[in-house]
Parts: sequence; C-alpha cells; structure tokens
Amino acid sequence: QLLDSLRAAGFNRLSLGMQSASEQVLAVLERRHTPGRAVAAVWEAEAAGFSNINLDLIYGTPGETMAQWQDSLDAALAVRPTHLSAYALTLEPHTALARRIAAAVVPPVDEDDLADKYLVAEKTLVAAGLTNYEVSNWSLPGYECRHNMAYWLGEDWWGAGPGAHSHVAGQRWWNARSPRRWAELLADGHYPSEGAEVLDATAQHTERVLLRLRLASGLPLRWLPDTAEVAELVAGYLKNGLVSVGDNLVLTPPGRLLADRIALELLST
Repeated sequence: QLLDSLRAAGFNRLSLGMQSASEQVLAVLERRHTPGRAVAAVWEAEAAGFSNINLDLIYGTPGETMAQWQDSLDAALAVRPTHLSAYALTLEPHTALARRIAAAVVPPVDEDDLADKYLVAEKTLVAAGLTNYEVSNWSLPGYECRHNMAYWLGEDWWGAGPGAHSHVAGQRWWNARSPRRWAELLADGHYPSEGAEVLDATAQHTERVLLRLRLASGLPLRWLPDTAEVAELVAGYLKNGLVSVGDNLVLTPPGRLLADRIALELLST
C-alpha cells in the first residue's frame, strides 16, 4: 500500500537500507529488520512499479567474516538492483556500538579488513555489470543517483523532511533532525530550518577537491596549484598505482581506499 502510494505520487527511485544478509551482523548493528527483508522489499517495490532501486550495504562490522560480506553482496545482486551503495562502517561517538567497542565487548573496526572488503566489493560488483562512479557507489549505466551527483558537483538541491539538507545559490541550510520538532515548526507556520551557512571561497574549494576526487571522472588538474610540490605528490601517486592522470586526476581502486588522505595532501600544498 505504501509503495503503491509513493509511486502514484510520482516518486521514481527507491533506496533501501539492507546493510547485511547476516543475522549476526544486523544484530551487532542493532538493526530491527531481518535478513532477507530488504530483498523482499525490492520485489514488492518492483510490483508497485519501481524500476530504479538502490540497496545500501555496510561492511566492516566487528565480527563480520569475509564470507558473510560476500554473501551480502551476492544476496543484493540476486535481485538485480540498478544501483548499490557500499559504505565502510563509521563509528559515531556516543552510540551503543561505540560504547561496546570501548568496553571491549566487541572487537574494534579493522582498517585492513575494511580495505580488503572494499576491493572484494569492487571485483564482485564490476563482474555483475555495475560501474563504480563514486568511491562508495556503483550503478548500471544511466542509473547514477542524480540527487547525490548534485551534492558531489556542488549543484543546487532542496531537501524535504526532518534532518534534510538543502543548497541553493551558495547557501546551505538544514532542517530540524527530530521529526517531532520538525512537525511542530511546520504546525506553527515556520520553515523547519535549524541552521544555515554560506561557504567562503576557501571552503568551497576544499569541498570541490574532496568531492570531485571521489568521482570516477576525477579531479581537474587545473584546480590544483601548478607547483613542484603538487607535481611531486602526483608523481608519487602514479608510481604507487593510486591514480591515473590525463586532464583529470582519477583514483584507481587502491587509490579510492586513500581518497581522504590524498585529498588532504593535495589541499595542504
């Protein structure tokens, strides 16, 4: 019923938080859904008329084996999604999982394990016909997420709902995160914004470098200072197989593992 209503209202893309096909991994992540529920939801969405469907996966959960990660990738691909996002587990402070790791109840996140699982994802998804167009995102040709591309290319977008961010004409603002607070503001006749900012030229450049480097199209070299220091950095990346270079600096799969470090090094020159 909900999916039918969404499709009838004009929504044409659906993103589902699958995270994992392992009951153990979902339990560590404290997710409420069961293995297979997201996969079943894909079939339900297709029956409602959706043909553009993304699945979100998380890898590197403490205790997750490589076999469990491979099973999650295979389960996601079995429903032929047009788009798949795979994110390394990021620990947020003050969460239950962060507290359990600090108390040694579960093992810490292993950076080498994250890297190995990312490369397995790249190999598996590319073999299934999906193309990596942003570090954490793969899609069939023509199914790249237009909404997220607007983020990464610095274009304008307008977000709706609790916690949604918007960016129009150089100004960024964000809505109240609490659904209750968001609804109260609207009910009182107020726009539900909780804060705003205008980025200066330095901040805009920093964001452009950080985000464009993550895209398969790469970072235009003309955006970087024409200095010996930059040339030396790029030469080092090439020697270590982290990038390819033409008009743009493009990360290779191993380079994607170090995307943030490379961006910070380039920005520090």
